Amino acid sequence: MGGFSLIHWIILAVLLLLLFGGSRFSTMMGDVAKGLKSFKSGLADEDDKPKAIPPAEQPPIDVKVRPAEPVTPPPPPADDQPR
Repeated sequence: MGGFSLIHWIILAVLLLLLFGGSRFSTMMGDVAKGLKSFKSGLADEDDKPKAIPPAEQPPIDVKVRPAEPVTPPPPPADDQPR
């Protein structure tokens, strides 16, 4: 129930080579390596960038606040209306 042993890894590698062929398998592994390299460089570039970018200069927004309208409570129910 443990992990794979060396024999399991060898059998898996042989099956992958038979299934995909040598050149196709190496091409896929090259693409995976390029993707990992691109991902790592993207993470490194992110660390170099400033954390917060200041917003562009914009004119202030004029906001007019209206006073709140008074809230009137509903009338009490009549005796013939259900509660």
